[in-house]
Amino acid sequence: MTHSQPGISAPVPEDARYLSFSLLPESAPLEALEALADLAVDDSIVIGLGPSLLAQLDVDIEGMRNFPALVGAGIDIPSTPVALWCWLRGDDRGELVHTTRAVCAAVEEAFLLDEVIDAFRYGSGLDLSGYEDGTENPEGDAANAAAYVHGAGAGLDGGSFVAVQQWVHDLDTFSALDNDQRDHVIGRRISDNEELESAPASAHVKRTAQEDFEPEAFVLRRSMPWADAAREGLVFVAFGKSFDAFEALLNRMVGLDDGIRDELFCFTRPLTGSYFWCPPVEGGRLDLSRLKG
Repeated sequence: MTHSQPGISAPVPEDARYLSFSLLPESAPLEALEALADLAVDDSIVIGLGPSLLAQLDVDIEGMRNFPALVGAGIDIPSTPVALWCWLRGDDRGELVHTTRAVCAAVEEAFLLDEVIDAFRYGSGLDLSGYEDGTENPEGDAANAAAYVHGAGAGLDGGSFVAVQQWVHDLDTFSALDNDQRDHVIGRRISDNEELESAPASAHVKRTAQEDFEPEAFVLRRSMPWADAAREGLVFVAFGKSFDAFEALLNRMVGLDDGIRDELFCFTRPLTGSYFWCPPVEGGRLDLSRLKG
């Protein structure tokens, strides 16, 4: 998919930084986005536009919507809309600082930086629980089919929809479980990452087996751990050709399908939930043609 933002399909980097921006009153966001598009769009940055930004521009992107706020038994899934989201990727934290400065300078006339989350790769791509993240990610043609828009026309093809959630873990609670209990929460053995046939129906793997949905609910996950001085967790990032697959997975995790909640909620919970449209790329530059009427 030559028109997709290259950072979406690239492997998870060593380090990352997530920037969240709100719109300034009486601003001209399209001019700021043009300045942002002038920055090189390579695998070091992924840019997403939120629903409020698209509404301000009076642009309707088919499939774009607000993140759903959901409630299950003892579970609250928040919806926390964000106007502009940037995922900065690399292997040098100093370079991420300089890229942050460049992005902020490009959009400062229209956007306010609200939040910065620093993230990192743990081991071979593990969650801080110690379990591998994204085991069932599609690859190759299957990944392209799952993650990117096809057949919608210029300015849309190669675009992607991304769901972003910041989860906070209670690792003390998880560590207090014995090895078998932890394996049954996840549904895999930590020793070899093999799926457990004996895992309960509430195990995370069984709740989110993407091939078990109709239609199949494949997304391209690009999640990374985060930590600050007091807390730690996972920034969950899932790209798709629409939000349908992600919502099917989330509904089943919460137990809206059958009343069985994902055992993952025994030690982790989401703090945020946001949706973004990631425009395609044309000639190495962010393609904003759909924003211009």
